[in-house]
Amino acid sequence: ITAMMSEEGERIEFSKKFYPKGNVEHWLLQVENVMRKSVKHAINEGLAAYPSTPRSTWVTSFPGQVVLTASQVEWTKGVSQAIAKGPQGLQDFYNLQLEQLEELTKLVRGDLPHLARLTLGSLIVIDVHARDVVANLIRSQVSSETDFEWMSQLRYYYEAESEDVVVKIVNGNFKYGYEYLGNTSRLVITPLTDRCYVTLTGALHMQLGGAPQGPAGTGKTETTKELAKALAKKCVVFNCSEGLNHLAMEKFFKGLASSGAWSCFDEFNRIELEVLSVIAQQIMLIQKAIQIKAKRMIFGGIEISLDPTCAVFITMNPGYAGRTELPDNLKALFRPVAMMVPDYSMIAEILLFSFGFSNASILARKMVATFRLSSEQLSSQDHYDFGMRAVKTVISTAGAIKRREPQLDEDLILLRALRDINMPKFLSEDIPLFNGIISDLFPGIQEHPVDYGKL
Repeated sequence: ITAMMSEEGERIEFSKKFYPKGNVEHWLLQVENVMRKSVKHAINEGLAAYPSTPRSTWVTSFPGQVVLTASQVEWTKGVSQAIAKGPQGLQDFYNLQLEQLEELTKLVRGDLPHLARLTLGSLIVIDVHARDVVANLIRSQVSSETDFEWMSQLRYYYEAESEDVVVKIVNGNFKYGYEYLGNTSRLVITPLTDRCYVTLTGALHMQLGGAPQGPAGTGKTETTKELAKALAKKCVVFNCSEGLNHLAMEKFFKGLASSGAWSCFDEFNRIELEVLSVIAQQIMLIQKAIQIKAKRMIFGGIEISLDPTCAVFITMNPGYAGRTELPDNLKALFRPVAMMVPDYSMIAEILLFSFGFSNASILARKMVATFRLSSEQLSSQDHYDFGMRAVKTVISTAGAIKRREPQLDEDLILLRALRDINMPKFLSEDIPLFNGIISDLFPGIQEHPVDYGKL
């Protein structure tokens, strides 16, 4: 076994090549071990090359995960040095970030291989948030590294002695997980996400779980998955149903405790009350074993190895029919987070920006206005969705059209994406209303009929 491939087709060479010999469970453990060492080796190489290579070349020379992690380490170092220099230091660093972002947007608009485009999309999303953080530090006149405005951010430090990346936030210190996650897209980080991170990492620091709760489409699951990506942990999302029993959960927890993965149980309060009580005991067993720093534990009648970095998160949708109130012994094991409706226009703007749109701000406002007016004026149907998922689908479609026909007017691209995604699901009486909304928001733009070929 010489290398690993992600589902996007990205390849990372193994730092140590070996033959799979003996029982499958033994050599798979070896694969896991070598994976972590290889990712660590690649990140160290990326960090070593950063100072001597122009950033525009550097971002396309390494795997996506390496680029994101190493650039966050460099950003943390840059901000720390800038804070030490005083207000002018932060202002200079902010100007440097603006230049770097401008450089990345030029790259995205050019001709790029598929993998490099994925990496740059994620890097722009993270860099935009980094820019906003620095702008906030300047506004708040931060003068010390112990100010809460800076402490409450995810900060990446490289420790030369152990050659490890350590992630710090408020009083939590987490060793980077070195799990190879492939070249995946990243979530836009809003002030809501930041607050959720502070609570979830605070819970992890105390060896407890996190419980984001709120209406559908507010990013409860996505935020948990995003935090797992930030710490390089595998996050398994599991959708709970009424028929789930404690034996199925016991199997799940055994794997979780042994592998050190994270799990996010969606709609957790759909499980029946009697089962929830038993689950509380199972989770408590794992948390207590982590607190006493045990290496092995008895769970479900058998002895299993315990990886202390495993974590359990639950998401809940309160106030729906068929949902149960959590028992008190379960509530005590989780830190709750209330999730509200996210800032759609900010998310849309940053995503459009990462696809290379130059007037992303105006387009984002127009798109959000289209969805808001549609939800108010169109008839109410079960299959209509004007929330975050619809915003995301339209932006992905607009990005694909932009790549295919870069010379097209950006307003026309967004108009076409909005039509393509929404028109097929509208009832005939809603179509004139939707056309009216669109013609008001995109005045004077003539859309030419598009030939999609025969079905």
